[in-house]
Amino acid sequence: MPHFSSVPSHRFSIAAYSKTLYSSLFALLPCSISCSSQTSISIPPLRSPLWNSETRVYSSWRHRLLPASRDRLHLRRGRLGCLVGEGSCGLVSMETSVEKVASAEDGGEERARQNGALLKLEELNWDHSFVRELPCDPRSDIMPREVLHACYSKVSPSAEVENPELVAWSDSVAKLLDLEPNEFQRPDFPLIFSGALPLSGGLSYAQCYGGHQFGVWAGQLGDGRAITLGEVLNSRGERWELQLKGAGKTPYSRFADGLAVLRSSIREFLCSEAMNGLGIPTTRALCLVTTGKSVSRDMFYDGNSKDEPGAIVCRVAQSFLRIGSFQIHAFRGKEDLDIIHTLADYTIRHHFPHLEKMSKSEDISFGAGLEGSSAVDLTSNKYAAWSVEVAERTASLVAGWQGVGFTHGVLNTDNMSVLGLSIDYGPFGFLDAFDPSYTPNTTDLPGRRYCFANQPDVGLWNIAQFTATLSAANLISQEEVNYAMERYGIKFMDEYQSIMTRKLGLSKYNKHLIGKLLNNMAVDKVDYTNFFRLLSNIKADPKTPEDELLIPLKAVLLDIGNERKQAWISWMQTYIEELVSSGIPDEQRKAAMNSVNPKYILRNYLCQTAIDTAEQGDYEEVRRLLKVMENPYDEQPGMEKYARLPPAWAYRPGVCMLSCSS
Repeated sequence: MPHFSSVPSHRFSIAAYSKTLYSSLFALLPCSISCSSQTSISIPPLRSPLWNSETRVYSSWRHRLLPASRDRLHLRRGRLGCLVGEGSCGLVSMETSVEKVASAEDGGEERARQNGALLKLEELNWDHSFVRELPCDPRSDIMPREVLHACYSKVSPSAEVENPELVAWSDSVAKLLDLEPNEFQRPDFPLIFSGALPLSGGLSYAQCYGGHQFGVWAGQLGDGRAITLGEVLNSRGERWELQLKGAGKTPYSRFADGLAVLRSSIREFLCSEAMNGLGIPTTRALCLVTTGKSVSRDMFYDGNSKDEPGAIVCRVAQSFLRIGSFQIHAFRGKEDLDIIHTLADYTIRHHFPHLEKMSKSEDISFGAGLEGSSAVDLTSNKYAAWSVEVAERTASLVAGWQGVGFTHGVLNTDNMSVLGLSIDYGPFGFLDAFDPSYTPNTTDLPGRRYCFANQPDVGLWNIAQFTATLSAANLISQEEVNYAMERYGIKFMDEYQSIMTRKLGLSKYNKHLIGKLLNNMAVDKVDYTNFFRLLSNIKADPKTPEDELLIPLKAVLLDIGNERKQAWISWMQTYIEELVSSGIPDEQRKAAMNSVNPKYILRNYLCQTAIDTAEQGDYEEVRRLLKVMENPYDEQPGMEKYARLPPAWAYRPGVCMLSCSS
């Protein structure tokens, strides 16, 4: 029996949060178009929080004291990845790791050249902290098995390779590693990043973790086909883990072959970089290579397997630690609880070091839970402060997804990073026609647990599993669990409202206006991305004739009858009144809106077009699509075809919806 059985169930009620979160997103949608009751997810019973507007909160992204406020935020800066707003009680600043990296990249290559810091592969600065500081599997074989009392197993890439080819690469990720761009042209580069040749200085392993899959504990999962090559420290002191996905079997492969196909690898490579371009915290991708060998896959799980080209993508992240990395040890009993403690210390030391520098002088304490319960003092327990930061990062991440219309598709706890990064790009999808119940994963169709509208609640459900794990290891108290959960709800609402306010170019959040807009978009199946991009063309002129109000949106308001046209005119009149009251000049508002409403997103049909040509040996479309998605907010003259609505063929199975088979 797992040790979780002795952990008191959460007494914190999500009902209020679910209602608040959902009302902000889609509660104003009619029942016929919103997610039905059958698509709702089951959330553990958790205790309801008490909000105190006078409490002071600890910013999870820049660690300084900030007064908490549920008031609206006035945004000062664009892009979803860096949210800077002003509330009535003070300044709130949320800078993601991606934005930090982006700022470091600006001029980074030139500085590195001046300092002679650009490196060849053999000169990378390795520091294998994960292997050095955490318990290792004593066995060295790759036989599928339960790996007990360990965080990883040492294993080497073993995928069969024959004349591997470099499909695509990311110059910006090379900058993160201080890697000389010319290294991509080395004849042996595809051999090294297919695992056929060792990377000098690397120390490879596969991570052990478990997870809840579709709400059910699945036991040990682990890196079944991903093999970490090691950790690189760059000239700025940033730690980056390099990992080959599809590089061969590990002890965690179970009955699988440890390989990946070109189809799924292109999707993972492109989405990693596209999300970074959007400003969403994400794992990155250095390069993608073919193996020259075929891999058999049953794409639709219908018994019709076929051979596909094999491929390997090199993923890069500060860490690939997931919620499931901690859960697995709690489910294995009391003797493994110390591993949670050790792993938590490791994670805080290397990825949340500011939490070890807090002092009592900061006086960060909160009232939490039911009336009369003890206060939460985050300065006296770094694990409590850490749980709050993980919750807030996750909430900010999910809010960013909702803002750009991204649906992950497989939000199991083994697919959720403790660093607040988007991770594991499988059957993902960006919204085309706005549909709150949209899921890109065929496996998710029966219950739509992971549909677009459910993502905020699923994020909270996953945080509940994370805090339960820390509680099982006696690292945080029930009051601290409650507070972390409370912070998730507050952070999500603040971030989501701020994002939607900017997407509409408003000076303040207007719940009714935004709710009515989403209702209209769902009824008429309006393209999510193109609508918001075109909305910036609206002029704040209350004298605009009624028959001209919708002209700027004619490309997305397709085939609507007179009744629906009147509904849109009514909304537009209210919207223009709001714009007029803000007093922001049209051109200034347009520029601000275009900085948060992308022109280009990685639609599934664009991926499929690149996949089709790549499977014939032509990689230019993959590389061209990468360049477009690196700057999704720019107009990019000549690239307009990448902003078009999906063609009819894009709605066939395997394009608009995918399985986990890869």
